[in-house]
Amino acid sequence: MDMQVVKPQKTYRSFQLFYFLTFFGFGSLFPLLSVYLETEQGLTHTQIGLVVAMIPVTTIFIQPLWGMMSDYTRQPRRLLVIACTLAGLMAYTYTWLEGFSLLLIGVICIALFQSAIVPLSDSLSLHFVLTYKKEYGNIRLWGAIGFAVAVFIVGKVTDLTNDLTWIFYSFAFGLTASVLSLRMFPKQGQHVQVDFRSGIQTLMKEKTFMLFLCSNFLIFGPVLANNYYFGTFILSVGGTLSGVGIAFLIAAGSEAPFMNIAQKVIDRFDVTTVMLFCATVSSLRWLFYFFEPSVMLVYGTTVVQGISVGLYIPAALLFVRKTAPKAVQATAIGIYSAVGNGMGNAFFTFIGGVMLDVWSVNGMYGFFAGMTFVGMILLVVIKTRGATRSLIT
Repeated sequence: MDMQVVKPQKTYRSFQLFYFLTFFGFGSLFPLLSVYLETEQGLTHTQIGLVVAMIPVTTIFIQPLWGMMSDYTRQPRRLLVIACTLAGLMAYTYTWLEGFSLLLIGVICIALFQSAIVPLSDSLSLHFVLTYKKEYGNIRLWGAIGFAVAVFIVGKVTDLTNDLTWIFYSFAFGLTASVLSLRMFPKQGQHVQVDFRSGIQTLMKEKTFMLFLCSNFLIFGPVLANNYYFGTFILSVGGTLSGVGIAFLIAAGSEAPFMNIAQKVIDRFDVTTVMLFCATVSSLRWLFYFFEPSVMLVYGTTVVQGISVGLYIPAALLFVRKTAPKAVQATAIGIYSAVGNGMGNAFFTFIGGVMLDVWSVNGMYGFFAGMTFVGMILLVVIKTRGATRSLIT
């Protein structure tokens, strides 16, 4: 990567600003998208589920393609400019759409470009921190802060104006403004010559990487699906709508301090141990919800999301970075993100909705706990194989 022309400290701050602004956009839109579709557009719950599910489904197929384009062109910064700009534009024009079909197509258009942002920026930031001995957690935590700030501010604005279209304007603002911070980003990716088919075949032959993908699917899928159903769960145990907003604020805000210490924790323990600890916390949280706790105890448990997200994400990304062959690392990150953020998100969101209909929200969390436990077993297998003992220096 062309790091010599970059001042490391200014680039470090630019990464932090970029994550704050992009996740401000994400926090503005995604927590309230289903509410907009119901109250402003009058869609049924089935239609809302289909529209929302298109975001992770699109991610499954598109994120690896963005990673491949980055590996091939070695222009991740230019790709980020395109993705952020067009995602913001698509969100702005989404407010003009009406009817289920157009709304479905519109959300797919947003996801086509939005899905590129996380894997491309993660690939750049990981290479930067490893080159200059910085901490990825201190960059990524600004995303958690941006998300938490957006949940609070945009929630207040929509309440005061009684106009949910602000979620799209705020999303567009965050992503468009983030383009300005890209000026200090490295211009080019690593110089590699790679055949994509053989590159993917290489990744498929990495047994440790494939085991991790399965584990990540089972562990992080429920974490993401919880974002869609946590509000329903709070209401079911006696909470209020305002309490839902506070719970999301606490949960998102708790990620930042854990991301701040993530690198120190990873340096102290091996990366698989950190991921296993995070998965254990998640599994216990879902199991706790299965037993119908009081609403105050539920509020208290939102803090542990800092562990299940704030520690897990930096550890998982470092695992991918160290496990995948150097020539296809951006592709590997794209596949990792597609499996967890896309496939896992879509699967557990869909299954969660079915279980809400045929069982209960508590039963759904019991299922989440069981699947997370299976993911933990796969991590134990990876650790037993000794595949990651030399990953962290």
